[in-house]
Amino acid sequence: MIGGDVTYRCIGGNNFEVTLTLYQDCLYGEPVAIQQDNPAQYAIYTSGNPAILYTSGNVSAFSTETVPPNFSNECINNFPNTCMRKQVFKFTVNLPPSSTGYDIVYQRCCRNAAINNIANPGNVGVTYSAQIPPFLGDQCPNNSAVFKSMPPQIICAQNPFVYDFSAIDPDGDSLSYRLCAAHPGGMATNPAPSGGGISPPPFPSVPYLAPYSATRPMTGSPDLQINPVTGLMTGTPGTIGRFVVTVCVSEWRNGAIINTSSRDVQFVVTNCSKAVVANIPELADEPNTFTVQCKGKTVQFINNSTGGFTYLWDFGVPGATSTEFAPSFTYPDTGTYIVRLQVNAGTTCPDSISRLVKIYPEYRADFVWNGKLCPGEPIQYFDSSVATYPPVVSWNWDFGDGSTSDQQNPVHVYARPGGEKQVTLISRSKLGCRDTVTKTLPMRYFDPFAGNDTIIVFGYNYSLNGTGSQHYRWTPTDYLSDPNIANPTVNFPDTGTYTYILHGSSDEGCEATDTINIQVVNFGHIFIPNAFSPNGDGINDVLIPRLVGYARINYFYIFNRFGQRVYESINNNAPNWDGQFNGAPVELGVYYWVINVTDVNGNRVDRRGDVMVIR
Repeated sequence: MIGGDVTYRCIGGNNFEVTLTLYQDCLYGEPVAIQQDNPAQYAIYTSGNPAILYTSGNVSAFSTETVPPNFSNECINNFPNTCMRKQVFKFTVNLPPSSTGYDIVYQRCCRNAAINNIANPGNVGVTYSAQIPPFLGDQCPNNSAVFKSMPPQIICAQNPFVYDFSAIDPDGDSLSYRLCAAHPGGMATNPAPSGGGISPPPFPSVPYLAPYSATRPMTGSPDLQINPVTGLMTGTPGTIGRFVVTVCVSEWRNGAIINTSSRDVQFVVTNCSKAVVANIPELADEPNTFTVQCKGKTVQFINNSTGGFTYLWDFGVPGATSTEFAPSFTYPDTGTYIVRLQVNAGTTCPDSISRLVKIYPEYRADFVWNGKLCPGEPIQYFDSSVATYPPVVSWNWDFGDGSTSDQQNPVHVYARPGGEKQVTLISRSKLGCRDTVTKTLPMRYFDPFAGNDTIIVFGYNYSLNGTGSQHYRWTPTDYLSDPNIANPTVNFPDTGTYTYILHGSSDEGCEATDTINIQVVNFGHIFIPNAFSPNGDGINDVLIPRLVGYARINYFYIFNRFGQRVYESINNNAPNWDGQFNGAPVELGVYYWVINVTDVNGNRVDRRGDVMVIR
């Protein structure tokens, strides 16, 4: 089953002529299964919850034809084999007035097992349906919309795809289009259900496989999309295969939807190579639109066509054409224009494409902010985009710190330490105008830091070293030379642990604190861990001696249990051992160290110990 749909027309006296159209794969489809499509089984349910079976039956084919592919072999370098058969079934049914309306349902299992975008497709059937809205008396309530074109048989990958999915409504109702979910029907054990075996609405969705969905049935660049007003489907398919695509068309009357019909089709995307391809790029989020020009009325066109030697542009303005490869054109007024490019017109293999050009100047994205420019403080952003043709409908903020927002006027808090940020807003109007603005948020770097906790020897001068602020104040003020500068000296009266708090502030009114603990000891210390794990995880990977009250390290040696020296550092105040010897990791176990240091009085001191290497 390649596709199908159900339509109806009111012929008076509460009589409705129902048309069921099936499109079948007569090249790869099972001949026996195709034969079993005739006669077609149908059911009519009263709408509502629950739906009640009103009548059912079967109908023989009204007509059968093989549909030509509408491709020229001369224009396709590797023309694929295709065969599509169209079967039409018609029947008339009398339906009494109903306050709920009716649903006409056809179901059949199964789909092509090679379909790429749904799970287990060989066991997933189809449901085609149409709804008759409520009506009283013998007045015709509605005639369903009818799709104008048959499904395409060949879609070439990596080539622009344009397909008219629009419908005609006999009643003149307004129509809107959208991609929607396909519905399963029937099962392998009952492939052609009849009567009450045909399931009533509501119908579930077929099981789409990621990354596919009802609204993204195929991948491409841009993805498949449909214009909600015109029904024109466009995109550039990027993957070959078979894909279920369903379009819903809604009929609007007096501002309300009175009926929604759908067409469920199978798109076959192949790597057929067209000899000539007319191609004007398309915006990813504006169906079949080349550009929305919102800064002036001059458009520079881009021509991505291949295989061409002559080009004819029609800019959508009477008499305005060009034969240049990539012309520019200044439009006379605002509005939406249809530009058409014909490649190799009048030759054996021509091609053409149409895109929309929207002219709506002027549009300018802009924003302002309010708040204290300090880390941790809320900053309110305000969109101030200017549109000659409002409203502005979407906003994409990038706050310069990895955070984003789609609100019109967001509030954002920057974490410490702050600092200057580049803030970007991309805003868009209802007509598709968009603009980008980037501004520098002059937030000063602010991250008050009192320093790392430390150990010092009693009797020696020590200076605090505050950073990350513009103004400094230390508490308590005990033993400080000046508590209101970044680096006051401290004269400790005795050994012990002393704690100081740094109060940092900025000219903008930012405030924060940080704490340092200072341990004062009577004599120097050498701190060497008794174990470390050089396994490359970034934690405790290196053995480093730490000195307090000593002037320098003269040498630092590491020995294994056999007395072999595996590491040495001479006259280096920053030795470190990464657990390697001769470029290879040492074995796990106990190793022995010897360190020789010079104290502040010039005396040399030896210390010895051991360390465990673990991983």
